[in-house]
Amino acid sequence: MATILLVFLLVSVLTPTLTRLLGLRVFYVVAVLPAIAFGYTLTQTSTVAAGGAATESLPWIPSLGISLSFRVDALAWLLALVVTGVGALVLIYCARYFDADEPSLGRFAALLLAFAGTMYGLVTADDILVMFMFWEITSVLSYLLIGHYTAKRESRGAALQALLVTTFGGLVMLIGVVMISVDAGTTSLAAIVANPTGTPVAIWAVLLILVGALSKSALIPFHFWLPAAMAAPTPVSAYLHAAAMVKAGIYLTARFAPGYADSPGWLPVLVTIGVWTMLVGAWRSLRQHDIKLMLAYGTVSQLGFLMVVVGFGTRDAALAGVALLLAHALYKATLFLVVGIIDHRAGTRDWRKLSGLGRREPALAAIALIAVASMAGLPPLLGFVAKESVFTAFLEAGEAGDGWGWIALAGTAIGSVLTVAYSAKFFWGAFGTRPSISDTPMHSSRWDFMLAPGILTVATIVLGPFIFLLDPVLAQYADTMPGEGDAHLMLWHGFEPALFLSIVVVALGLVIFWQRKRVARWQATVPAWVDAGHGYGHTVRFVDRIAARTTHLAQRGGLPQYLSTILVVFVLALGAVSFVNRTWPDAVVLWDYPAQVIIGLVMIIAAAMAARVGQRMTAVLLAGVTGYGLVALFAFHGAPDLALTQALVESITLVVVVLVLRRLPSRIAQHNRPMHRRRRALIGILVGLTMGTIAVISLGARQWPDMAKDLARLSVVEGHGNNIVNVMLVDIRAWDTMGEISVLIVVATGVASLLFVSGRSEQMPRLRESRKRREPKNRRRVVADPHASSAGHAVTRQSWLLGGRTQSAENRSILIEVLVRLLFHPAIVVSIYLLFAGHNLPGGGFAGGLLAGLALVARYLAGGRYELGEAVPIDPGKILGLGVVLAVGTAVGSIFVTGTPLESAYFQADVPLLGHLSFGTSSIFDIGVYLVVIGLSLDILRSLGSEIDRQSELDEPGDDDPDEPIIPAIGNASSDAGDAMGFDASSEWTPAEAPAPGTGPETAPITQPADPAEDSTPAGGTR
Repeated sequence: MATILLVFLLVSVLTPTLTRLLGLRVFYVVAVLPAIAFGYTLTQTSTVAAGGAATESLPWIPSLGISLSFRVDALAWLLALVVTGVGALVLIYCARYFDADEPSLGRFAALLLAFAGTMYGLVTADDILVMFMFWEITSVLSYLLIGHYTAKRESRGAALQALLVTTFGGLVMLIGVVMISVDAGTTSLAAIVANPTGTPVAIWAVLLILVGALSKSALIPFHFWLPAAMAAPTPVSAYLHAAAMVKAGIYLTARFAPGYADSPGWLPVLVTIGVWTMLVGAWRSLRQHDIKLMLAYGTVSQLGFLMVVVGFGTRDAALAGVALLLAHALYKATLFLVVGIIDHRAGTRDWRKLSGLGRREPALAAIALIAVASMAGLPPLLGFVAKESVFTAFLEAGEAGDGWGWIALAGTAIGSVLTVAYSAKFFWGAFGTRPSISDTPMHSSRWDFMLAPGILTVATIVLGPFIFLLDPVLAQYADTMPGEGDAHLMLWHGFEPALFLSIVVVALGLVIFWQRKRVARWQATVPAWVDAGHGYGHTVRFVDRIAARTTHLAQRGGLPQYLSTILVVFVLALGAVSFVNRTWPDAVVLWDYPAQVIIGLVMIIAAAMAARVGQRMTAVLLAGVTGYGLVALFAFHGAPDLALTQALVESITLVVVVLVLRRLPSRIAQHNRPMHRRRRALIGILVGLTMGTIAVISLGARQWPDMAKDLARLSVVEGHGNNIVNVMLVDIRAWDTMGEISVLIVVATGVASLLFVSGRSEQMPRLRESRKRREPKNRRRVVADPHASSAGHAVTRQSWLLGGRTQSAENRSILIEVLVRLLFHPAIVVSIYLLFAGHNLPGGGFAGGLLAGLALVARYLAGGRYELGEAVPIDPGKILGLGVVLAVGTAVGSIFVTGTPLESAYFQADVPLLGHLSFGTSSIFDIGVYLVVIGLSLDILRSLGSEIDRQSELDEPGDDDPDEPIIPAIGNASSDAGDAMGFDASSEWTPAEAPAPGTGPETAPITQPADPAEDSTPAGGTR
């Protein structure tokens, strides 16, 4: 079963690619998978019929007792057959329902297949927490499927409504799931149901779980989301809202009924809400003109019916309930598929515009008639067998003195009368002939469009008289219910009260249909505001208004006010906890060595001055003093790794902040003086005191022995490394590191999204790309040396960095270019050394990546954005992605080798000359971290550096081509100096740009215009 779910996941991921290759035929291909799951479930029939269960379990989170355990008993067997069988047929139906140009077809196919796999996992999961995981995945997938037509507001609103309602129920249900698993001492569903505790905790837990079931199965007061979900494509309605998703709540109720049906509150809640839902849904169905909405409200009604039956708590009612569940899945899925065919061929679902379809489409009308008859409970169909069994179970319960039996019987009988009425109205509306309008034109389609509803109809017909074949299997579930019962599923039970009740129900239902106009007038007298959907709308708007007012009160006044609010809440919350704390350390050591006091005082003075100075740059540098103070503290405490990492982080942080400051005024609050300075100072002091108090309390709150003394041993034995810090990051606590690099990627993406407002470029800016833009203009820009000779020839500066040519003379520094050119490659080499040496010596992937990032920062600061593009002409996203692939790949790969994610493996060998070498998979993980840090640095430089440069150039007046670099003339000295970085300066000049002999790039003079009016550039300037 776990293998089937994994295959569902893999095929779903590949489906969009397959769709691009196969088009609509992809639905035939992916339908094979649920069909295989259907066949596999059938192979378990003999085990289930004998009263057993097919089980499978894989450890997942042993510390919490959670495992990927699956169990197929009689109930799971039935639901698995429904979700896989109907799922396969709906996928086949999709191949004819959609057109080849359907938008997002691959995504739809993938989501629908993934939903089928998720439902299969939900009904077979035996671990209650794993079941809940599948439960919530169905909510997300249904949201995406309902909102398939993203351009339609109706679809988006319906999808959001379904997500909010079902997720609300799911959150309430989660509380109950946790409570009952803790109370029972196990997460196994089978064990929880087989051994109910009956404690108050269990009672309340079950009631909370029922809230989730009611919301998922669209019962009052959550019923309004299902009709709104009809904005989805018809295959979604046929599968999710008839056979699969809405059955999840019914399934969960049926699953808990054997153990908790007699618990307080169970029966009154389910019978009351179920009957009410059945009546309201049927009544609303009679009011609809859209035949799809008519089926939707009918589905709401039938779900109420099902909830009453499966939750009633007797053996005979449970047997009738599973039969009704199967019958409903077959006839309701059929009818939705029929509606899709009508809509596809006629172009409308309004029965007032349909006429003559029964004559023109006799095969389709026959399929619909059989499904409608089963829904109305007419013999010899499966719906009749199920409804007869329900009436019999309720009659016997009432006769045995159970008052709820009579209430359930009366409510479901009246609801069944309305069911017959809207069933007849549906068939008449869809296939009847109305003399007042002409026959509806129909588009032709292939015969296999009716294959799926045809097969479901055949099953409805066959299972009616042959239901006795399923009785031994379904009875295995019914026998788990408390109490006695001897009912069996069969077509004919003789002339009994239930049969006469069914005859009365059908007769009254046909009378209501006959008097439909009068009934419609009665329904029109009901005020429009009597609609739960309006209540949902009012609730959402009320929440929006409250949120807006809360935001207005708490988030006004700009960033200072936001920070003040956050910090005040922090002080009040944690300060109050600290005040009542009774755990204090036995002794307080004020300092470990005198230098610690001096460093601390320097940091305090720098922090206080940073809050007082008026220049932004000065404040940043003073804040940096506090960071470098930590570097000194780490170093004196014997933590070179932390000192090195902190120094690199502080350095690159300073650079990033300085890059941002270029777009801000040089002075702080130069237009408006700071307000409430005393209040802010008080808040700052209180935050500092609170943090200090928490730190002191934490030192005295240890409850378990200190494991620090064992880390040195564990790092060698478990991590094969002498550097405790690096082993912790890439081995012992690798999960934390993976989360941290994920956060880094989110940060890089967020920063880039804020800066690249007009579209994010894929590549770094390159010199040759800018030159290609410049070639049609047949001109180049020259920077003159202010110390040009009197002969009129310009002697230009040495271009130590390619990007340096794009800088204006006042922004270039030959000293910086030379230093960067000489130090860049050694810095990269040292960063790689830190990467590989970090497992045993100070360093590691994080520190090495930071050093490489600082080297790139130096290249950018010296040569500008084009220099950055020449240094690393790779999209930063690819570097980030490769780093994540290596890190996550290490985690996933270890699963297939050892079964445990992120478990390291080591390869050791004695190599001649090099000696004993040891290489672990944790090093691959560290390489991923290294690449992520480099990619982050490069992406931030591209965003906060080159993109701000480009935007600044756009703001400069008179610059008609801001992306064109300023290419200075290169003097003769350039050929003598050589290019220590491997760049060939002459290669930057293309034949189209080659000057005349004697005036090449090595001796290019500054040409003065013949007419001074043609060039307004001052002498010694640029043009």
